[in-house]
Amino acid sequence: MVFKRLLGSLGVGGPTVDTVLDPGAARPGGTLSGRVHLVGGTVAHDVEQVALELVARVETEHEEHGDGEGVVAFDRHVVGGAFRLAAGEETSLPFAVPLPWETPVTELHGQPLGIVLGVRTELAVAGARDKGDLDPLAVAPLPAQEAVLEALGQLGFGFRSADLEYGRIGGTGQQLPFYQEIELTPPPRYAHQVNEIELTFLAVPGALEVVLEADKRGDPFTDGHEGHGGHDALSRFSVPHEGPAGPQDWNTLVDGWIRELVEHRASYGSHAVYGHESGYAGHESGYGDHGSGHPGGGPGIGAAVVAGAAGIAGGMVAAEVVDEVGDFFEGDSEDEEG
Repeated sequence: MVFKRLLGSLGVGGPTVDTVLDPGAARPGGTLSGRVHLVGGTVAHDVEQVALELVARVETEHEEHGDGEGVVAFDRHVVGGAFRLAAGEETSLPFAVPLPWETPVTELHGQPLGIVLGVRTELAVAGARDKGDLDPLAVAPLPAQEAVLEALGQLGFGFRSADLEYGRIGGTGQQLPFYQEIELTPPPRYAHQVNEIELTFLAVPGALEVVLEADKRGDPFTDGHEGHGGHDALSRFSVPHEGPAGPQDWNTLVDGWIRELVEHRASYGSHAVYGHESGYAGHESGYGDHGSGHPGGGPGIGAAVVAGAAGIAGGMVAAEVVDEVGDFFEGDSEDEEG
C-alpha cells in the first residue's frame, strides 16, 4: 500500500494518510464505507480529528468571465479524532457514512457518464488542517433512476453528455448547490420538435423527482437562447424509488412524460417558458408535480427494464467520454467553490 505523504501545514515527516473505499459503486442515499489508514511521522502527534469531505467537479457560469469549472464540497463527516498517534505507529479507522440523496450518478451499468466525484480526507493535527488524500467516488443509479434511463434508451433517445451545473432549479426541493444534467438526443419522431431533452434527478428519502427540460427546435423564443437563459420548458414528475407493486411499464410512463412535455411546450409557446432559476411553482396541468401515476390517467409506473438491455448504456460505450479524474486532483484547493 502506498501512503500519500501530507506536506504543507503538517510539514515533512508528519503523519501520512490513505483512505481506501470498499469495493463497488455506492448509491444515492446509501452508505459509503471504507477505512482511513494512518501512519505516524517522525515524532508523536495529537490528532484532533479525521474528516471525510465529498467533492464534485462542477460547471459554473460567470457573467463577466464566461463558463468555467470548480470543485464544490457538498458533504462532510468526522470519522475519528482526539487520539495520540505515536511516531511510526500504524492505525486504521473504519467508517460508514450516509451519502446525500441528491449525490450525482457517475456510471450506468459500469459505463462512466463523465461525472467526477471524490472523497477527500482531512487530517487535523495540533490546530493545523491538511487536505491530503483524494480518492475517486463511483455512484450507481437508484433502481428508479436506472429504469427511467433504460426506458429513454428503449424509446430511442441517445446519450449526448452529462455534467454538474452550479445553481438551483426553481420550484423544486433541491438541497445541494448544484444539480446533475443529462443531455439526450431525441428519436426521429421527436426530432422535428426538440433539439434535445435535458434530464435531472432529485431524489429524496421516499421518492424520486424527475425534471425534464425541452430545448424546442425552431422556436423563435428559444433560438439563440440555448442552455439556461430562461427559455426552456420544464416539467417534473415523481416516482417511488422502487416503483409501486403490480404490473408496470416504464416505457409507457416515460413516453407519456415526454409527449406531455413536448405537446404542452408547443401548445403554450412563450407562456410555458421556465428557466432553472425562474422558480416555477408547479402547475396542475402540464408543469406540475404529477405524483406517481401516469399523466392523463393512463397505466401506472412500468416494470423496471432489465439491466443491460439495449438503450442509453449501449450508446455510452461508443460515446467519447473524457476521463477527468486526473485533472480533478490538480489544484482543487485553489479553485474550490463551495
